[in-house]
Amino acid sequence: MKIAGVQIDVQLGEVDQNLQMIIKSLEETTAAGAHLTLFPECALSGYCFESRDEAAPFAQSIPGPATDQLTEACRRLDCFTVIGLLELEGNDVYNSAVLIGPEGVIGKYRKVHLPYLGVDRYTTPGNDPYQVFNAGGLRVGMQICYDASFPEATRCLTMLGADLVVLPTNWPPGAETTADYCINSRAVENGIYFMAVNRCGRERGFQFIGRSSICDPFGKTLAKAETRDVEILYAEIDVERARNKRYQRVPGKHEIDRLADRRPEMYIALTQPHGLSTPHAELKGK
Repeated sequence: MKIAGVQIDVQLGEVDQNLQMIIKSLEETTAAGAHLTLFPECALSGYCFESRDEAAPFAQSIPGPATDQLTEACRRLDCFTVIGLLELEGNDVYNSAVLIGPEGVIGKYRKVHLPYLGVDRYTTPGNDPYQVFNAGGLRVGMQICYDASFPEATRCLTMLGADLVVLPTNWPPGAETTADYCINSRAVENGIYFMAVNRCGRERGFQFIGRSSICDPFGKTLAKAETRDVEILYAEIDVERARNKRYQRVPGKHEIDRLADRRPEMYIALTQPHGLSTPHAELKGK
């Protein structure tokens, strides 16, 4: 099947304008044969808010007005989409991503790892268990931006059966190496497709860097944005490649399976909260 990523220029606080741009782009990608289309982080609202009070009026419930309109578009176009938005629940504002199809909202994800940047300085950290969702036969896991810097998150989604992990982002200057190397690494180390879609344009002094990309289960780049401007990426994917974790490079002599070859009993340190792991002074050899 074909997937698409739309690198767009989001306008801060212009929810209706951004939504119409998203729907128009979705019409274009679906006409080109895309089964699923990914849009950037906070594509509905923009990102560089200076307080929770400033951001909250542009947050919506899920389901809500925007997801209702996107459901109608997905029903009309017979497609699936993932967009980033600010989600409002009670007094909490979350940086979220939502997967929508012809039947409505399929699932959502709340950003777990929050950097000290933009609206993430004021949002509530996500604490829902990782989940994988079915988008018309495609098993999709969601992350958001900074989450890609934590390989444990992608591994969790892989263990849950993801064929594709999508990463809506707002990469500013300084994130070039994340864009150029982390995405391919997350794909190859888990044997999955990985699609990261950044925004473009400028917002409150931040010039977003583009560099959206789609990678295959061997870490090969299938498509990459060539500019910092508006751009659409497409790639053909084969879910069976993502589901076959055993690679026979030389049958009987060189075979690997990055899931079966794991040693979870050796990873105890990963489960310790920050600051509670073995102090350097106590390490063997000191």
